Amino acid sequence: MASDKTYQVTYKVFGNEKIKNVSFHGKLVAPLYIQLIFDRRNTVYKCNLFDLYLKPKYGIRVAGELFPPPLAEVIRREEKLVEFIIDRHPDDFSFDLFKKEYDYYSRDLLDEMEPGFQRYLHTFFQDEGMPAFADALNTASIPAHLGDLVMDFKRSLKPDLYARLIENSFSYSPPYLPLFRFIDKPQRNVPLGLLLMDWENGDVRKEFADFILKYFPTESSVTIIDFIDKYLALVKRAAGI
Repeated sequence: MASDKTYQVTYKVFGNEKIKNVSFHGKLVAPLYIQLIFDRRNTVYKCNLFDLYLKPKYGIRVAGELFPPPLAEVIRREEKLVEFIIDRHPDDFSFDLFKKEYDYYSRDLLDEMEPGFQRYLHTFFQDEGMPAFADALNTASIPAHLGDLVMDFKRSLKPDLYARLIENSFSYSPPYLPLFRFIDKPQRNVPLGLLLMDWENGDVRKEFADFILKYFPTESSVTIIDFIDKYLALVKRAAGI
């Protein structure tokens, strides 16, 4: 769980037993923290991924029941994220730099795209003459990924209406749906998402481009990826990175 790096940077992801347990999708657990030691100084941060995965939509649904994501998987992702940032700075590491990049790279790209897609759904159903449904979608606290909701739409909407919803989303919303389809798995036992750390991986980007070509052949993967990159450039600038 700990790893020695250049400049003697060490870390540990741990459950903080000194503070009150929290409900992690119905299970009481000690909140996860990161202890970071550098140049004989020590600091502790709350784990961003633990807080992210507290959101109801990251629960694992099996046969109508909600289960917490495996804590071991959350810890594994935290460790990977911490090592990713440390490895980026073998010669200029600092606590301030770590915190800035940690706060940025721990974001979930799917989560970032979701508010824009929710606004699109509101407008779409308004335009289709379903204002009450549109307002419900826009104001309700939805305890699931919107992509799961769209999958239910496929079973409940008329085929031509559903086809328009999908087709128009490429022109009037962020690329939430293709991202959701890209990372969705038939049987989920881990939190669904794509960390900004993972988006930096060239192999992931190529796999996504290939996925667009295969499943959405009329759409441009270059345009979609360019949209994501421009959006993230603004986020990164705002984060001071």
